[in-house]
Amino acid sequence: MVTAPAVPEIYEDELHSAIEARAESLQALRELGPPDLVHLIKQPIKSTTKQVGVYHHVSGIDASSSASLAAYINTLTYSPHDKQHKVISGIYCCYNAFSRLDMRVQVYIPGTVESYCIDERGDKRVATDELWLETYLCSVLRAYSYADDGSGDTIKKIVGVRRFNPITSTESEHKFLDAAERLFFNGWQLGSDPEIQVPNLVSNHLTTGLLSYIHTTGRYASGINLFEKLRTRDPEISSLLARVYIEADEEVKAVELLHETIQELPMDYSLLDCQADFCNKKGRSDLALEIAKRSVVSAPSEFGTWARLAEVYVSLEQWDLALLTLNSCPMFTYQDKDAPRMPEPQKVFLPVMPEAICDDIEDSNVDDIELVHPTLRKLHAAGFKGTFLKAYFILTEITKKIGWDQLLRIRSQVFVMEEEYRHEKQTVSHQPQSRNASTTALRSPSPTPKTNGHGEVEVTSESEEASEGEPSATVTADASIEKPGHTVASEVVKAGSDEPDQNANYTHFQNKRLCERWLDNLFMVLYEDLRVYTIWRTEMAQYRQQQLLYKKSAEEWEILGELAERLHHVDEAVEAYESCLQIKFSPKAMRGVLKLSEDKHNVRDVCGALIRLVTWQYRWYSEFSPSLLYTIRKLIEEEGAVKIRSIIQGTSLPQHVLDLTHQYAALCAAFRSSGSDG
Repeated sequence: MVTAPAVPEIYEDELHSAIEARAESLQALRELGPPDLVHLIKQPIKSTTKQVGVYHHVSGIDASSSASLAAYINTLTYSPHDKQHKVISGIYCCYNAFSRLDMRVQVYIPGTVESYCIDERGDKRVATDELWLETYLCSVLRAYSYADDGSGDTIKKIVGVRRFNPITSTESEHKFLDAAERLFFNGWQLGSDPEIQVPNLVSNHLTTGLLSYIHTTGRYASGINLFEKLRTRDPEISSLLARVYIEADEEVKAVELLHETIQELPMDYSLLDCQADFCNKKGRSDLALEIAKRSVVSAPSEFGTWARLAEVYVSLEQWDLALLTLNSCPMFTYQDKDAPRMPEPQKVFLPVMPEAICDDIEDSNVDDIELVHPTLRKLHAAGFKGTFLKAYFILTEITKKIGWDQLLRIRSQVFVMEEEYRHEKQTVSHQPQSRNASTTALRSPSPTPKTNGHGEVEVTSESEEASEGEPSATVTADASIEKPGHTVASEVVKAGSDEPDQNANYTHFQNKRLCERWLDNLFMVLYEDLRVYTIWRTEMAQYRQQQLLYKKSAEEWEILGELAERLHHVDEAVEAYESCLQIKFSPKAMRGVLKLSEDKHNVRDVCGALIRLVTWQYRWYSEFSPSLLYTIRKLIEEEGAVKIRSIIQGTSLPQHVLDLTHQYAALCAAFRSSGSDG
């Protein structure tokens, strides 16, 4: 195993305050829980009177027993950075999301080990074998959930997190899958991704973690074996088995399984959604349409079924129905991962590698927001998450295919616009009656869910007007992007003083619907994205024509790269990311370059980007990245392990970084060669 570069230390202002804060936060936890907390008590070697409390967070440590957690604490007794103190005790805290308990292992050095658990009231309870099984499974799921390369807001807020790969051998895989099998039918208790309204047997954090592991490692046979066994107990699990079959390129088996199981469970929305997605990606959107409609009827309160139907309409180029279906999506307020709520520390010590590393990688973890133009800071789409992020992706996909002007025309054809509503209201002196989009989109009498996430990133008319006066906006660029007018929301109609007249003849509104406020906001956000993008590309073209250097800060180039990527302009995104990297290292920009290099099958560029990302992760105490592990696995499958090792070894980076990169490659190769997955 590669030795971690160093151990981060957050110093407490008051002794034990970190442990107390964690105990107080237990009642507020809703998901898988925060990363594990490791708290150490130190005292000066030459004095026993003064004690110091330090802590850090960690994920991926084997939490199957008190012995394995005590072993981790014992690795921390010596610190090359602090030879004036000695560790006299430590506590390892690991959250059990099944039973909502915090498992604790207290180690006295030298001396005894005590294990127990704390409930939400702060009371001590006995740590049983069943509780340790639950805790172990939660720890593996958290390791995958929190290893998102530092791009999530929750991850960025947690200072000093060490990340390890929880599954590094076929033995540890068997242990993980055995625990998952034993606790599978309790998985719904863990919650689910933010796009899922109600966790169920096949949509929860356990199934998400299992599918993530199988996708990352390519251990399809292991996944198939697990879901085959579980399917005998409940046929609904066939949807998970079918997804693994499809990813394993066993499409015939997947199709047969879905057909057979849907005969038995004709209204199971997970099965229908899987079938609709498969048909749509195979270019048979005509077949996917009716299946997606049945899925919506089966689960009208789930965002995913409506989003799938909207995707099918996009594939069929039925833009009006795509917009109407999008308008019917139930939107959920985003629930972020559980983050530790820790008191203000006395100081934070974040040591670097034992050997020198590149200065640009060392400095890349801090962004200078002052170097970013206000216009770029105000791009609200960058903050979208959950259902709003998915809905925005569909809207940008439509825009990419038909253009902004055509999108606005279709929008005004299907939704009641504010201007025409005022005009018609003055003419008829009555409000139009609210009609629902889903009846047109589905042509079925299924109930329509209400949206419940309207408050997520709203854009007011004042901010839109303010953005018109930004100094970066040129007349030519602004003129090419038409600013959309507002639609009429159902709240506006319902708030009117007049009662709807059932007999009023609203000629303009006969085939129109009321646009949900959140979707109207998305159009305004998309307009701002397109406006800023057009200004950027216009200015760049003008500078190039005059043979002038177009200057932006690294942070601005990174934001422009994200902007282009959101709008599906891949080449322009990579151009911006590369401009960022010329100024300083950015993991986000490097991942963008990595994506392009993969698409172009440039193996050496991919390996170069991989090694720099591994270096950056290693500096910030991470030895585990599912995305990098997946990329290396695909490289080995396509190019061969010997060639990849040779390219990696030929780079001039510190040996411990090369060792870690080789460890990723060796793990992928070992998984491929073992068992039936070989």
